[in-house]
Amino acid sequence: MDGWQYLVVLGVCVVVTVPLEFVLGARVYRRPRLLVATLAPVVVAFGAWDLFGYHRGDWWYSIRQTLGARLLGLPVEEWLFFLVVPVCALLTFEALGSRGGGRDR
Repeated sequence: MDGWQYLVVLGVCVVVTVPLEFVLGARVYRRPRLLVATLAPVVVAFGAWDLFGYHRGDWWYSIRQTLGARLLGLPVEEWLFFLVVPVCALLTFEALGSRGGGRDR
């Protein structure tokens, strides 16, 4: 089970925040070009940062704590983190902003 923990946490983040799109009208998934434009710099910047640190030997990823699939040396779960967490944050921000009344849409 240890190898699935990272994915389970990411999955819980998605399950908790996806309803914000449909119930509270966050409109994150309904604007795919804006979403990609928002995610691209995050993935590039943090991916480069992690790759740099990993290849320098500053940190490592436990094979016990990941499933083992890697992309450019980083676990796939780490790449998914760079997508899932910002999307969850955007969903939360947009849902709360739409309820705050102060933001123009």
